[in-house]
Amino acid sequence: MVREPAAAQAELLPSPGCPPPPPPPREPSLLLPPGSCDAHCHVLGPADVFPYAPDRTFTPLDAPKDQVRALHAHLGLDRAVIVQSSCHGNDHTGLLDALATGDGRLRGVALIGATTTRGEIEELHRAGVRGFRLNFLPHLRTPPTRAEIDSVLERVDGLGWTAQLHVHDEEIALLGDLVRALPGKVVVDHMGRVDLTAGPDGTAPRSLRALLDTGRVWVKVSGADRISRQGPPYADAVALAAGLVKHAPERVVWGTDYPHVNIVGAAPDDGLLVDLVEHIAPDPAHLRLLMVDNPAELFDFSATP
Repeated sequence: MVREPAAAQAELLPSPGCPPPPPPPREPSLLLPPGSCDAHCHVLGPADVFPYAPDRTFTPLDAPKDQVRALHAHLGLDRAVIVQSSCHGNDHTGLLDALATGDGRLRGVALIGATTTRGEIEELHRAGVRGFRLNFLPHLRTPPTRAEIDSVLERVDGLGWTAQLHVHDEEIALLGDLVRALPGKVVVDHMGRVDLTAGPDGTAPRSLRALLDTGRVWVKVSGADRISRQGPPYADAVALAAGLVKHAPERVVWGTDYPHVNIVGAAPDDGLLVDLVEHIAPDPAHLRLLMVDNPAELFDFSATP
């Protein structure tokens, strides 16, 4: 793909909704179990090394691999899944660079474009990519057609990748046919970005639990700050997440969503997000499933010592 000159990119200001990270996050009081995984974060740039896509819909502040690694060390997270951001498009150079430094602690989720070849996909698999993401939010990309999804499935066939669905609220109820068509495990990002106006028993949360009941769908109980209507400490979103963990403890994972792009207001304190996990999964057995065992199964990490 054609890249925008790095010098020109470096002069661009971040888009609205891409606030700087807050001051250094507080140290969490929750001691996470060994092998805990941030199952959803992004590595962005730096733009002068890994330029953002010319057709991106937003420009973030850089969040390079060393910055993300330092955050995880501070929070007590041993593993992470780096999700390719739409601002980098289908150019996975930065993702590959980050995965190469992971020593087995990192996995990736790719964005497969129309021109991504099977050879490129196999290179991503060797590097540690174990999933592909389908964005259905129009502010990121034009939602994929069924033909485009089938093309992706054909090219990733046999690799055992998870399909990650980034949808919004009412779209959750429409996912049944797509879930049945996808051959492997399916993950719904950020609790389906449900509208909590009607509370945790609204139409979208009920649809989310129905998907969990299929036995083939996992949910990321991440993005509490995105869907809360109350602000920190996001009690309404935490209640929804806790209900999902209790409903299907073996099919939930958690992530920071760092560095929190395309949000309203200030970025959340990631130390607070970690401490909320204690309320999302108060049962120690559920906590281990959420943070260690489930992401290891989904993303093909080795057994935790």
